[in-house]
Amino acid sequence: MAIPENDEDAQMDALDALIAERDQWRDRALRAAAEAENTKRRAETQANDARAYAIQRFSKDLLGVADSLERALQPAPKESEGATASLVTGLELVQKSLLSAFEANGLKKVAPEAGEAFDPHFHQAMMEQPSDTVQGGQVIQTLQPGYSLFDRTVRAAMVVVAAKGSGPAAGGAYSEANTTGGNLDEKA
Repeated sequence: MAIPENDEDAQMDALDALIAERDQWRDRALRAAAEAENTKRRAETQANDARAYAIQRFSKDLLGVADSLERALQPAPKESEGATASLVTGLELVQKSLLSAFEANGLKKVAPEAGEAFDPHFHQAMMEQPSDTVQGGQVIQTLQPGYSLFDRTVRAAMVVVAAKGSGPAAGGAYSEANTTGGNLDEKA
């Protein structure tokens, strides 16, 4: 479209329209570049996660083998001779090798000791019971160890947790007053 040279207002309007269109296209280009960068970053993150956690399913399947090996070694006689000693030693070496392979691939055993704080991200409370030795909300005993892969739980450790009101400060007395938080004499 030809604009008459002597019409300055028309030229200014056309120039403003071209500048607005240029700004609109620049904005679209910047948004497209940002979207492409975000997509690239998202794809890299997903690929890294896929690589890091590719062994999660396989390792979960192997946890049953580790548990069976642990159960086989528990009743094994510590002071044995001959073939029995060789068998026990061989099983211990296999277990050590399996746990080393787990560790080398980022799979770590989660077996809290008595007195450690209960962490719902890595522990599964199987029961709650009073305790004279640990405070309420802390682990009393680990029934089955758990495993984590790069701080992501593969299998939660199954634990026994101390009930609220438990611990040395409670004096070992576990009563209705401890569970309800009230005093039995007040109710009478």
